[in-house]
Amino acid sequence: MKYIIFMTLLAVGCTHSSLKYDAELSQVNYPFQVQSYNFTSQNQNLTMRYMYLKKPENKKNIVLLHGKNFSGAYWETTALWLFENGYNVVMPDQIGFGKSTKPKNYQYSFAALANNTFDLLKQLDIKNYIVVGHSMGGMLASRMALLKPKSIDKLVLINPIGLEDYLKYVEYKDVSFFYQNELNKTPEKVKDYQKKYYYDGKWHSRYDPWVKMHKGWIQGPDWKLVAWNNALTFDMVFTQPVVNEFAHLKVPTRLILGTRDRTGPGRGWKKPNVSYKLGQYQDLGDKAVKLLPKAKLYKINNIGHMPHIENFELFITNFKKALKE
Repeated sequence: MKYIIFMTLLAVGCTHSSLKYDAELSQVNYPFQVQSYNFTSQNQNLTMRYMYLKKPENKKNIVLLHGKNFSGAYWETTALWLFENGYNVVMPDQIGFGKSTKPKNYQYSFAALANNTFDLLKQLDIKNYIVVGHSMGGMLASRMALLKPKSIDKLVLINPIGLEDYLKYVEYKDVSFFYQNELNKTPEKVKDYQKKYYYDGKWHSRYDPWVKMHKGWIQGPDWKLVAWNNALTFDMVFTQPVVNEFAHLKVPTRLILGTRDRTGPGRGWKKPNVSYKLGQYQDLGDKAVKLLPKAKLYKINNIGHMPHIENFELFITNFKKALKE
């Protein structure tokens, strides 16, 4: 299967230096038709944007949840494979991410985002489904499985963060700390972070789209609003761990881990005298499956945080097993 990267279609005629995206990426073409789910939450009118691939002959449903630094669009190649193999596929942008609303204030929690997603699926008349979460989406997917296990046929976690309770090892930081960090970002810093922690210091042109999105925001008119939402969502990553509840998960769970991943939120502000190394995914999977009652682990050696982007062929080989077994 060929890699199909939607971001090559973005902002036709713009150079990288002139990229300027608004808060809801209205200048950005996603790979599939974008639909809107309008609803009220926390006394605000909000819009969750999503893509939905559906055909009558597909009898199975699957929900793909994006990570913190991404949007539903990076599931393109995975979604096409699933669609061709009998699945209806839902790819939402969570509130605060991608094309969805960026509120000026929102009490972000995984439970709130899960509830928003449940309501979207109810509107689509989807009653049972597999839920797949990558990175932060893995924490959200786990929370969904804890809240409504009877609706979820299987939980698939792809290099999820949250396999560690970060506040055991790092200092708590106020949201203003994360906001300032966001404002200090540059496209070069975004790329350097992803290159170091996701791709083992190497870079390929197919990784460019996930820097380009941030570059357009940073250079755009709404960067402060986007940065504020980015800061707010950091708080739930640190204060709402799911790993401590893994023993209560009743849903069959599959972990797909690129073992070279070193994503460890908070490693820059660890508590004094803490020697524990965060983000050691070569070990985290083995620890996690011991906590999960119905789990199986698939390790992908020499792959980092983004298996479905870095090496789709290796990823899909393990993904097929995770869906089938």
